[in-house]
Parts: sequence; structure tokens; C-alpha cells
Amino acid sequence: MKGYHNNHSQGKRRWRCLVIGVLFLVVLSMLVPLVFLLGLYHNGFHSTGHPSDPRSSSSASPTDQSSHVQQLIENFAPTLPNIHQVINFTSGAENKTTSSGSIHGTPVVPPAVPQPLPSRNNAVTTGTDEITKHKRSAFEESEKCELRFGGYCHWCDEHRENMKDFMVNKLKDQLFVARAYYPTIAKLPSQEKLSNEMRQNIQELEHIFSESSTDADLPPQMQEKLQKMENVIAKAKTFPVDCNNVDKKLRQILDLTEEETSFHMKQSAFLYQLAVQTMPKGLHCLSMRLLVEYFKSPVHDNEFPLSERYSNPSLQHYVIFSTNVLAASVVINSTAVHAKESGNLVFHVLTDGLNYFAMKLWFLRNTYREATVQVLNVENVTLKYHDKEALKRMSLPLEYRVSFHAVNNPPATHLRTEYVSIFSHTHYLLPYIFEKLKRVVVLDDDVVVQQDLSDLWNVDMGGKVNGALQLCSVHLGQLRSFLGKGDFDENSCAWMSGLNVIDLVRWRELDLTKTYWKLGQEVSKGTGSAEAVALSTSLLTFQDLVYPLDGVWALSGLGYDYGIDVQAIKKAKVLHYNGQMKPWLEVGIPKYKQYWKRFLNRDDQFLGECNVNP
Repeated sequence: MKGYHNNHSQGKRRWRCLVIGVLFLVVLSMLVPLVFLLGLYHNGFHSTGHPSDPRSSSSASPTDQSSHVQQLIENFAPTLPNIHQVINFTSGAENKTTSSGSIHGTPVVPPAVPQPLPSRNNAVTTGTDEITKHKRSAFEESEKCELRFGGYCHWCDEHRENMKDFMVNKLKDQLFVARAYYPTIAKLPSQEKLSNEMRQNIQELEHIFSESSTDADLPPQMQEKLQKMENVIAKAKTFPVDCNNVDKKLRQILDLTEEETSFHMKQSAFLYQLAVQTMPKGLHCLSMRLLVEYFKSPVHDNEFPLSERYSNPSLQHYVIFSTNVLAASVVINSTAVHAKESGNLVFHVLTDGLNYFAMKLWFLRNTYREATVQVLNVENVTLKYHDKEALKRMSLPLEYRVSFHAVNNPPATHLRTEYVSIFSHTHYLLPYIFEKLKRVVVLDDDVVVQQDLSDLWNVDMGGKVNGALQLCSVHLGQLRSFLGKGDFDENSCAWMSGLNVIDLVRWRELDLTKTYWKLGQEVSKGTGSAEAVALSTSLLTFQDLVYPLDGVWALSGLGYDYGIDVQAIKKAKVLHYNGQMKPWLEVGIPKYKQYWKRFLNRDDQFLGECNVNP
């Protein structure tokens, strides 16, 4: 019996401990969420259904809230890619250049000077001053955006859409203002009616806001509800308020709005840059279909014949560096269509190994009047130049965004942006790839020809090597900190690729490829950026060897400038789509695309299968 009682008492104790443990866990499970909710409540995160009680709540400081949101933005904001080398210098001041993808040293807004209150006599003048200040502020914001994000800002302005959540944002702002005044009104014993009315309006608008994301989601009487809330807020403003609380709330909405705007700006700019860099789906499909089709047939009876035309110096030879099938096709088609004698034209398309077979099949399937087309893989050409391996890596012309900040001009002309394109290192193989040729015309793959170019073969360049369009708004002296301490004429204008007449005979005599190679090695010692080395080396290699072509030959800017005159476009012999908004991209400038699209071969089977419609 004694053993029985001992076992029975031990069982009771065991069950008692188990019950106590279970009760402890139950209490703990209730306390933890309660503590968590109290912590959130204490830090200012209130329920959307009811306004906060002013007697027991205290909101987090705007600084803590701002730093928290800023940390979230830094964690989730995309990193903007570097597409173009960016140069920024100020006319009339010390020149400053950068070799990074972002601009430093943006315009500084002068501090505001306190002014006396206006009287009725100068009310009109004051209104004009306010409009002027607003315009100046708009220009400054536009400059900052352009310096930071480049062509995205122009694209964004042109594609701005009407806000679909204007009323929702207005509702959100009113809720913030009402919450700022409510704690003070609730403390006034004589304003219980106003306090209840404000609380009811806040609760009603919070309910609507929680169920609405666009203006279409709002109830029909929304305008009346907003007007009612405005009247209540106007009444609340007539009473003495706790300025600290109102200041905290309004600063909070200001900080949140600015940081949210910055985040969306970065995100939108990132997506724009992604669209600029990424090959469109249709063009990728076209290249893949051509590649597969090429290797489906083991024997290519229609291969390009080894013709003497490729090396006949009496013919007109055009060289195109490209990895874009459609772009190269448009350049060749537009040139051949406008040629007086297309039988004299020979086009040499230089590409890389990845796109070689697709290019080859495309130009086997398509003809361009009587012109001859040769496709070359730069990586497989046989050269006699001793440093050929270092230069045979295929590269396309490089583009640089150059921003001019003139401090002495009126606000409307503060900033001017140009996109300067220059030769890549592959261009310096031309004299050795085409050893038997005397003169060639180099065309970028983002140009469209609108008139006959045969007169370029009659231009007397007077011993110069490179016939090019000059950009005299950019002088080499302005880029001294970028070019280094070399010996060059500071008044010389920068030149552009796109349309270039090259005297290969003179090039070989001066051995400019060797000069380019040596300059590249010297410049690279002081500059880490490969793009910076390319710009400096190209500009210095052709120092005093550039023949300026007449401006009527080409019109540039169709890849970034929305304000080009239509008549100027029609008169130009060559249109150059330099800039980020190429005509084959979705982000291309719509009104300029028509001049490019008219030279597409829309009857090709693969264009339809790949849904290519730039």
C-alpha cells in the first residue's frame, strides 16, 4: 500500500507540473503578440481603422522613420548600369570631367534670401517673381535629372501619362494632415463635437483608402467627402495646436514622399537603361532563326563568290561594323536605293563570330539592287599587323554623353547634352583588312542614307586621313583634364564617327594604327577606365589629320533630341541616330522611326515569324 501511495503522489506531481507548464506556454503565447503590438503602437504604426489616441500614443521621430525608409530604399533600389561614358564640364569656369557613369558637381541652388511681405501695390510683380522662381526651379530639377540619368529624363517627359491615382494621393495627403491636427483637437474639452467629427471623417477615409489604389476604385461621392474633410481641417486650423506634433507629422509625410519619389525615379531609370541595353526579343529571335537555318543546309550553294570586286579600288567601298542584322541591312538598303549607280557599290559588313553566320544567311537571302555585300568575321581575318591579336576583339563605335553647363547663360539654356561617337579599337584594323583599297567610307549601323553619297569619293582631303563631321561645341582644351598632358591643339574640335571618309593610303604612310597603340599604352597608365582610354586615344591619334566634312552631309541627334526640325531631317543626306534611343528599340523616338523603318525588308519570312516590328 505504501508503494501504491508513493506512486500515486508522484503521478499527481507529474501531472501538476505538466498542467503548470501548459498554462505557462498559453500565457506566454498571449503575452508575446501583445508586447509586439504594444511596441508597434508605441512606435507610431496605428491601425488604419481608427485614429490614434493623443493621450497615450507617441509617434516615432521623423529622423528615425526617414533613416528606416532610406535604408529600405538603399537595400531594394536598383543599381543603374553604365552605358555611356559621361563627361561634364562647365563653360567659363574650371573644367571638370568624370570617368564614371554618374555625374558629380551638379548645379547648386543659391540660398533663398528673406523678402518683406508684399503689399497690394506690388502683388502683380510678386506673382511674376513666383512664376519665375518656379520656372527656374523646374529648369534646375531638369538639369539634375539629365546629369544623373541622361536621356531617360527626356524620354520620361515625352511619355508622361495622366495620373490614375491623383484623387487617391489627395486623399492620402488629407489623412496625414488630419492625423497631425487630431491629437491637439482631441485634448480640447470644449471641442468634443469637432473631435468626434474629425475622428469619424478619418475613419471613413481610412476605410476608403484601404480599398482603393486608383481613382476608378473610389466611390461616386468622393469629391464631397474630400470637401467635407477639408472643411473639418480648416476648422481645426483655427485653434491653437501643438506645433511639435504637427511638425513631426508633416515632416514625416514630406520625407516619405521624397524618398518614395526618389526610389521610383531610380527604378524607372533602371528599367529604361535595361530597355536600352537589352536586345529586343524579336531581333534575338531573328538572329537565332537565321543561325539555325544556316546550319540546316550542309552545303551552301549560294555562298558569297570570291570576287575581285571586294578588292577593286576603282569601286566605292563602304565598311559597316555591326552585330545587328536589321541595322546593317537598313544602312545598306538605304545607301543602295539612293545610289545613282548601285553596281559600283561594295559593302563590307564586319561582325563577330557570334553573329557571323546569321549575317551571312541574311545577305544571301536579300539583295540590294546591283550592290555587292561581303560579310567578314573580324575574329578570323588574316592580318599582317604585329599587334593584331590585341586589336582583333570585335567592338562597336563608342558613344559618350557630354553635358555642357554654361553658368553665364539664362536658366533656359543652362544645360546642353551631346552624344559623341568615336572609333573603337577594331576600326584601326581597316588598313590591314583592306590592303588593296585606297579609300573607304565607314558608316555606323545607326545611320540612314537619304541621298547619293558618290561625291564623297571626289572630296580632296588635302593629305588628311579622316573626313568627319566635327562637333565644335566640344574643344579638346575643354577636355584637357580628361585627355591628359599630351601635346595637342586646345582649339581643335572633337570629331564624330557615323559618316567617315578614310584615306587608307595616307593612314598606312603615317602608320596611325601603331600611333594609336602607343598612345593607348601611355594614356592607360593614368586612367583606369577602358572607355576613357578609347576616347582620349582616338581624339589624339587623328590630331591635325581630320578633314571637316560639310554639315549638310549628316544630321545627328535622332537618338536623343526630340526637337529636331522636320525640314532639316528631310534635307540631310545622312541621318545619325546617335544616343540611347535607337530606332529599333521600343524606347526609340516615335516620330523619327519612320525614316528608318521605310528601308526594312518587311517581306522576309523570318521577320514575320519573329514578330519584328520596330
